[in-house]
Amino acid sequence: MCANARLRRMSAFWDEPNGALRPAARRYMHRLSLFGAAMTIFDDREQGYESKFAHDQELDFKALARRNRQLGLWAAGLMGLEGDRRDDYANAVVKSEVDLPGDEDVLRKVAKDLSASGLKVSEGEVMAKMDEFLAIARDQLKSV
Repeated sequence: MCANARLRRMSAFWDEPNGALRPAARRYMHRLSLFGAAMTIFDDREQGYESKFAHDQELDFKALARRNRQLGLWAAGLMGLEGDRRDDYANAVVKSEVDLPGDEDVLRKVAKDLSASGLKVSEGEVMAKMDEFLAIARDQLKSV
């Protein structure tokens, strides 16, 4: 039963003969209003945190997608791919992140493709490029 219904049920006991509330009823109503206001503040704060978390998650997803695209374009340039093949390879790198989330899959794919094309690029170099491109992508998203 909600507090207002409980108060109405007990109003016959709490009402003064002249129609005013008795002091105990006023104190109870005051506590109810404070509690309700506090809950509203906490609910608003919780909703704000949830919105911020969702926004941050969206920005992280976009930053990772941009990072992976730039990494794919960089690797495609090293492998000598041009035009549509270069864009297709960059999209494949982005898709490898979406299929199986995690940096390891992207790192493995790019390192494997680079070694298959005869290039000697270490995983450390690829990871350094990943970090560099992630920082650039985050800066780009902050400025948007």
